[in-house]
Amino acid sequence: MLLQSVSLALASSALAVAQLTSSSLESYVDVCELDYSFNPVMPAYWTSLPHHRRTPFSVSPSGDTAYLAYLDNSESGVHVIQINTTTFKPTGTTVTVSGGQEAGGLVAQDDGFALLTNVAVTGTNAPASGTPVPVIIRYTDGEETWRTFVGGPGVHASDGLAASPDMNGDLVYSEEAEMYAAYFVITDYTGDAEGHYGDSIEYVTKDGTLKTITGASSSWGCSHNTGIAFEAADEAPFASICAEDQGAIWLNTETQGMYNTGVKISNENTTNGASGEPMGGMSGSYSSLALFPGTTKYIFAWATRGAIDLYENEWMGDGYTSCYPRHMNHDVAIALFSDKKTIVGSQAISTVGASTGDSQLDLVTTGNVIDRSNVHTATFDSTQALVTWEEIADPTCTNVAMGCSGTFTGAYYQLVNSDGDTVGDPISSDSIYVAGDIVNIGTDKLCFPYVSMDWDLSLPVGGGLKTTTTKKMSFGCVNIGSNSTSSATSTAAATSTAAAASTAVSSAVAASSAASVKAVSSAVNVVEVSSSAAVAASSSAALTSAAAAVGSSSAASSVAAVTSSAAAVIASSVASAAVSSAAAPLASSYTEVVSTVYDTILVTVTSCAASITNCPASATQVQTSLVAVSTTVVSVPISSVSTAVAAVDTAAVSSAAMASPSVAYPQDGQSGDDDGDDCAVEYVYV
Repeated sequence: MLLQSVSLALASSALAVAQLTSSSLESYVDVCELDYSFNPVMPAYWTSLPHHRRTPFSVSPSGDTAYLAYLDNSESGVHVIQINTTTFKPTGTTVTVSGGQEAGGLVAQDDGFALLTNVAVTGTNAPASGTPVPVIIRYTDGEETWRTFVGGPGVHASDGLAASPDMNGDLVYSEEAEMYAAYFVITDYTGDAEGHYGDSIEYVTKDGTLKTITGASSSWGCSHNTGIAFEAADEAPFASICAEDQGAIWLNTETQGMYNTGVKISNENTTNGASGEPMGGMSGSYSSLALFPGTTKYIFAWATRGAIDLYENEWMGDGYTSCYPRHMNHDVAIALFSDKKTIVGSQAISTVGASTGDSQLDLVTTGNVIDRSNVHTATFDSTQALVTWEEIADPTCTNVAMGCSGTFTGAYYQLVNSDGDTVGDPISSDSIYVAGDIVNIGTDKLCFPYVSMDWDLSLPVGGGLKTTTTKKMSFGCVNIGSNSTSSATSTAAATSTAAAASTAVSSAVAASSAASVKAVSSAVNVVEVSSSAAVAASSSAALTSAAAAVGSSSAASSVAAVTSSAAAVIASSVASAAVSSAAAPLASSYTEVVSTVYDTILVTVTSCAASITNCPASATQVQTSLVAVSTTVVSVPISSVSTAVAAVDTAAVSSAAMASPSVAYPQDGQSGDDDGDDCAVEYVYV
């Protein structure tokens, strides 16, 4: 019997969802004149490879104004300027925080802002050699209101005093909790951890009082954490994620550390003293974790090398593992959380001896050549998010647990829904990239700062890389509002586009030879309005017949039959709905809601019965590929599409005819292990 998998996914929201197009990406080049010079390049930890020096960016609660922070090129002062949210030009007078050595995080308020930075202090119990300590400073109407140190003399002295020579972290604010919170990298200069690097989470009330909260505050958490993700919540503890140097990324909202009582998001290859750069490394701990507004759901994005061959981490002890990378380049992964402490789906395993340690990953990109870095995410609304990254098409990846080098080949922007599904293809640009916080501007629009320059990832800072300073800031925006597709009521148009989609699916399958077909995928995007139309009753019978064809002796014809019939159901539903809708106008009892239905029919041949001689699958290694067939926008009643989905699920995806998608991975030395490191090759995801 031919085993197959057919999946039909339905995603809809109250707002129109359309895939990103080239017109979705906007740029405002050099519109913001700076009063002081700024160096936009930050050397990475250990490798000195170039990172964007973060320029924290934040919009006020009312949305009427925004603030941008940047470090003076002298590295002895942080400047904060007010930004017009329409033109992105500066307004008002620049506020200078003298002695600030890095802009570590920024929260805009309607009357000013709060800044996380690091400054040198003197006096009793101050760190030696002018090493800076972390501080939150609040400004109201251009004047300093309060300054609260979250490290240094007098801050959790019994646990060890902490400094922050590298201000890598973030600052958030919760209106509900009336609390600021900062999560940042530290090194202790007294106590048991003296000389070691970790991280700290500190809470400060809106009037500037440092507050120690049991189960939320932390004087020491994840070892050598150079990857922090932090997001506000209605009450402490706030949502937090760390990347440590022992082999994992943790959702540590409840533990504030790297304990296996927390949620293990991912196994990652690390080296002692370096957690790698999953959240951007130096100057990169921002816009990695985002809340879907109006929900308790979060999305997290990071760069991963995958994980194979888990072994015991003897230093951490029982229940902790380390791993080897699946490949040396990085892919983009996302994870969803139903609330600030609960992952959606499975967490990463900690099984000593397991050959695969990354089966839980939800990958946005795949491959064992192209390297992805500078990964960030932000949410448009309760159902849509943006994931962005940069690529090197032909990278050199020789650094253990760190970044790759090579020619920058573009920044990519991918729309993702709240179920973690990608919507359409990513768009790209070789001149617009993320170099500061991604924030909501108005409706359906996410914006971020960057410096317009030739971005070079080929050489280390101080190793031949051209030095750059600037006094101009640019802004990029991704706008999904302009992509909203209005509903149409033309019967002819609806019938024509639906029929075209069905024909395209069937033709693509039929045109593929039985020897080469691995998978066929069709995506039909339709925009819907409420209606009372019904789906033709024959659709269920048609799919039942198609499912029965799976047992036939021809693998190619089975795939074609199921795919064609499933597409026919959608076509029939759309046509039937359109006729009904045209014949009877919408009744007053129906609410006109514009949204998007995204249907994906995926047929994957994983193996064949012995009687099938022309099986397109391999007996020893299962691979899949997706053939992009058609994307169509039409107008269709939501009730009709829902019924069509149900028909496909019950008729074609019955348990009797289905098998779960499966992937076989070549092990060390097997055919297919061609990555040169004697490790299993990358995942192939369906």
